[in-house]
Amino acid sequence: MSNPNMVGLVRNEVIKIASKKRFAVVTIILIILVSMFTYAQYREIQEKIKKQGTLDWRVELQQEIVDRQNRLASSGIQDEFRQFLEFDLKQKQYYLDNDINPNYPGAPTFIRIFFSQGVTLVLPLFIIIIMADIVSGEYNDGTIKTLLSRPVKRWKILMAKWLTILLYTSMLMAVTVIVCYAISGIVLGYDGWTAPILTGFQASPSGVFSTEFVHTLPMWQYLLMSVGLAWVVTAVVGTISLMISVLVKNTATGIGTMMAVLIAGTLLSSIGSSWTSSKYLVNVNFDIINYLEGQAPPIEGMSLPFSLTVLGIWTIVCLGIAFWNFTQKDIY
Repeated sequence: MSNPNMVGLVRNEVIKIASKKRFAVVTIILIILVSMFTYAQYREIQEKIKKQGTLDWRVELQQEIVDRQNRLASSGIQDEFRQFLEFDLKQKQYYLDNDINPNYPGAPTFIRIFFSQGVTLVLPLFIIIIMADIVSGEYNDGTIKTLLSRPVKRWKILMAKWLTILLYTSMLMAVTVIVCYAISGIVLGYDGWTAPILTGFQASPSGVFSTEFVHTLPMWQYLLMSVGLAWVVTAVVGTISLMISVLVKNTATGIGTMMAVLIAGTLLSSIGSSWTSSKYLVNVNFDIINYLEGQAPPIEGMSLPFSLTVLGIWTIVCLGIAFWNFTQKDIY
């Protein structure tokens, strides 16, 4: 076909990515990580049985509440950490009062925890590994001039690359769920999809904790929301990677830049309360699953709609920069 359509262009990009075997490497790394976390959880369960003589979640939750109370009673705790402990204590007490197990044993709970912990670093890092050289690799391989000499508009070529990023983001989410479920279920069991989980907790850095909007959801519905939010963050990181790949011809430099963005986001989230303007930075808004869990945002004024809006604006800006540079600048 002399002028391939968008489906054909995306298919070509998928073939290029598949030939590099990076998705297979990421899947292997994911399997190793999940296996390690599953074994760690298995050891933790064994230790609890040894210490408490039971796996009764109520006994365990009461013990955690006492532990939080003791830590709050001690002096020398920073205000931010104290607020975190207070929110965590109130949430656990609410679960106990309403007779709902916050960590229902099973693979679905493992998936929930994995996505909650992995949304700011692990999952974005995976998409960077897969997609960091989606444009810069064309420069390194010397295929950029051949690619642009085809009778296809430049914007269509870049659009196909971006759609490929979104496609691989979806594949990454699906594979992560499957791997987590398959491996963790060996130890934890495979049931728990309909287990109730509470959401709607509201907490703010100023110390306000509200249960006015708390309600229960079945685990499968909560997981759909968590995976969806993780998809958004990972797609945004993939889009930024696309822009960096257009601007920086060296793949290693591009990967290093994206790594710095991820690590800086983690650091800024922990110290951001003293720099309120940092809430407009894209990487400070990656931890959006925390809103489902009811944890306090790192900076006053942040909320799920706010973070989604910030992520959306950054996505549009990065796409605009990428398309302008790719379509307007000369290729040497």
